[in-house]
Formats: sequence, C-alpha cells, structure tokens
Amino acid sequence: MRKVIAAINMTLDGVFDHTAGIPDEEIHQHYTELLGQGDAILYGRITYQLMEFWRTFLENPSEEKSMNDFAIAIDKIPKVVFSHTLNNVDPEAIGWKSATLANRDLKETVLELKQQSGKAIFVGSRSLIIQLMKLNLIDELQLCIYPVVAGSGLPLFENLNNRTIFKLVKTKTFNGGAIILYYEPGNE
Repeated sequence: MRKVIAAINMTLDGVFDHTAGIPDEEIHQHYTELLGQGDAILYGRITYQLMEFWRTFLENPSEEKSMNDFAIAIDKIPKVVFSHTLNNVDPEAIGWKSATLANRDLKETVLELKQQSGKAIFVGSRSLIIQLMKLNLIDELQLCIYPVVAGSGLPLFENLNNRTIFKLVKTKTFNGGAIILYYEPGNE
C-alpha cells in the first residue's frame, strides 16, 4: 500500500504560501530528491497553475543548477489535478505532458492510488491536504517551516473540526533556517 504524503511550505505564523518562503539551493535539492521518491503529486487548480512557474526553467534554464534540476523533477513526476473549473490540462498550453485532470472525486482517486503498488503519492495543495485530513487519508505530513512571519494569508489548517494528534518522527534542518517536521498520525 502506497503512502500519501502531504509535503507543504508554511511560515512561522502558520500561513500556507508557496511564495513566502526563502528557498535556496539546499531546499531545491531536497525537493528534487523527494519528487524522485514518488509516483504522483496531487494538486488543486490554483497550486497547479502556480507551479507553472517552473516550466520557464525548462524552456530557459537559469544559472542556478538546483532550480533547473527541480524544474526537471517537477516536470517529470505525474501530476493529477483536481478542479471544478478546468475542463482539461492541455499539455501544449500548460507545458507539462505528465499532467492529467482527475476524472473522479478526491477520495475515490486517492483510495485507488493507495491500493496500487509503487512509490509515494504526494499532495502539494492546501485545499487537498485539508480535504484528505478530514477523510483520514494522510499518512505523513512534511511541513517545511520557513523562518518568516507572513503577517497575513491563508492558515494551512483551516476548517478542521476534529482534533488530530500527530507524532513527530523526524526533523531536517537547513542552513538557511528552514526546518522540515515529519509527522505521522498518532493515537489519542
């Protein structure tokens, strides 16, 4: 059974924001390696379209090898996009041939993916993480906390009505001050 891993960025004040952090070479390298350990990443429409940014590095590589490597990794991993407004994910328009639009609801899709053999299934969108937490389908949280106070924005965990206990299983500290906290669901 494959694990569903929610890997997401947040600030010290609990705000989800892919753009608020200060990613450096070390963090790009970490996420490049992480994506190589998965068979799919699940996105909502907004995050999927935000991640389009990385397509520019495929077309015009930067001087930073770590960013180019991440762009190749994010391009390569199959992406499943959940959206109520997109009719398709046109590879020519978006530029990623490895993206498909989910044709079933989140719960059905994730339960089917979990039953298949293979590597981890990553979740990279706040809205999907919240939905999967409500369904108890998250096997691991990987929270990359940047040493930044955003001051405003969307809280990562919102509209969750049930108390959920997690067990810290590992940490990883980066030289730039960010830290990843690895959690698994615990028992109350």
